[in-house]
Amino acid sequence: MHILMIAPEPFFEPRGTPFSEFHRIRALTTLGHTVDLATYPFGHDVQMAGLRIHRSLRPPFLSRVKIGPSWAKVPLDICLAYTTLRVGLGGRYDAVHSHEEGGAIGVVMSWLLGIPHLYDMHSSLPQQISNFGHANQRWMAKVFDWLERIMLRRSKVVIVICPQLEDVVRQVNTTVPVVLIENAMGSGDAPTPGSGVAVRAALGLAADAPMVLYTGTFEAYQGFDLLFGAMPAVIAKRPDVKFVLMGGDADQVRAAKARVDALGLSTNVVLTGQRPVGEVPAYLDAADALVSPRSLGTNTPLKIYQYLRSGRPIVATRLLTHTQVLDDETSILTEPEPAAYAAGILAAISDRARASEIGARARAMADVKYSEAAYLSKTRDAMAILAEKP
Repeated sequence: MHILMIAPEPFFEPRGTPFSEFHRIRALTTLGHTVDLATYPFGHDVQMAGLRIHRSLRPPFLSRVKIGPSWAKVPLDICLAYTTLRVGLGGRYDAVHSHEEGGAIGVVMSWLLGIPHLYDMHSSLPQQISNFGHANQRWMAKVFDWLERIMLRRSKVVIVICPQLEDVVRQVNTTVPVVLIENAMGSGDAPTPGSGVAVRAALGLAADAPMVLYTGTFEAYQGFDLLFGAMPAVIAKRPDVKFVLMGGDADQVRAAKARVDALGLSTNVVLTGQRPVGEVPAYLDAADALVSPRSLGTNTPLKIYQYLRSGRPIVATRLLTHTQVLDDETSILTEPEPAAYAAGILAAISDRARASEIGARARAMADVKYSEAAYLSKTRDAMAILAEKP
């Protein structure tokens, strides 16, 4: 199939939805499909056989867009709609494949071109309002809810990234085919044994000093209040511990640094900022424990799948955002409060036998359930439904 894809994000940037879009495109092209991607004017070009990128115009005075809902996305999405219309009317396509709020553009293009629409649902749009600190703006949630209902009712097939999102779909549309494809391409992001030695040397860590690693964005819903709240208790028991926090934009890193200094934790905390994607596996190899303190939302964090493949123990909150994938056999789950989370981290770095067993079970599960073959099979299923004649 020749697919017109709509991605209302900076593509490519090393963050959640662009990662998911990248893997989705890689799977589609691996299966023999071709993709014309309409996306924002920001991001790094990706060279991939079968992919052509069409960037929208850049609105005046905009040079970046932050994660989540923002007023900057309004002019960007208007420009994206124009680009999608221009590209769509100028080519011959078999289907429209849209991500996030791009589904609103997608259902219109599907109608104009007389071709089926696939909605790639990475989150519930109304839930984003509360996750990103706009819970008091109820009108915005109502607009997003209205848009989401239209997209779910006008799509031939819906891809969801976690089971909870299928529940959201079924509340709106009980008949649309739903395909669950977790954010786990399962290839190329597992650590190479021994690669972490150089990371530890660069961080000044001794071979036996515990390293606790976080990777990902620094948005509020990721649970940094919980993580910072747990750090003092961990450091009190293990003064040699090093918390390495990878990610965040420049402003977020500065804010985190100020907070670390104010708490008197600077000796035990390293803020790396955003690092190239290719460096993440070596950091995973260097780590003794991996943390995901997310406290809001229900989507499974993208990082969890790469964490699983690392074979390191994961310390996560016992909330739906994690328990859709993790359990007590494959992770250390704790209540979302500082004392419990600190106890979980201490267990991961102090009880090496238990940590090793948990990490091994996690890696074994990922090798089977979240392999590249499983990802491609589910993608093939979704596209088969999309291609079915009415």
